[in-house]
Amino acid sequence: MPAVETALHRDITALYTTHHGWLQGWLRRRLNHAGDAADLAQDTFVRLLTAPAEAPLREPRAYLATVARRLLLNHLRRQSLEQAYLQALAALPAPQAPSPEQQLAILQALQEIDAMLDGLPPKVRAVFILSQVEGLTYAAIAEELGVGLRSVKRYMAQAMAECILLAP
Repeated sequence: MPAVETALHRDITALYTTHHGWLQGWLRRRLNHAGDAADLAQDTFVRLLTAPAEAPLREPRAYLATVARRLLLNHLRRQSLEQAYLQALAALPAPQAPSPEQQLAILQALQEIDAMLDGLPPKVRAVFILSQVEGLTYAAIAEELGVGLRSVKRYMAQAMAECILLAP
């Protein structure tokens, strides 16, 4: 194993040993769920392991909190999306409800779309949602967002290109 990689793993091991308990407690206070807090703490350190090597951290807790906060927001957004989906399913008459397998596939697709949209700038995301989810015309979107029709077309092209690039 190269010396740089060994040093990096030593640094992350020391960071984990020193700050894992603190990070897990920090997440537990925000989530009120020990299992989710443990998962997100682990995910935070996995992110560090898979991120490009950087200089030693001057403020490790601030850095860990920033990474964990982003993961926490993604977690909460996924939970909200799942809850909205389950509420929509509950409103369907029993004969129209999809099978459990279809429900899982739909939920996974929704989460993938959400992840794609998360990386878009706010106006691009808004245009995409208004067009593809709400079914508004480009002219109506331009009016609602207070932008030109040309901007709406450019934003939509950007959203579609991003979705195509991120598609599996």
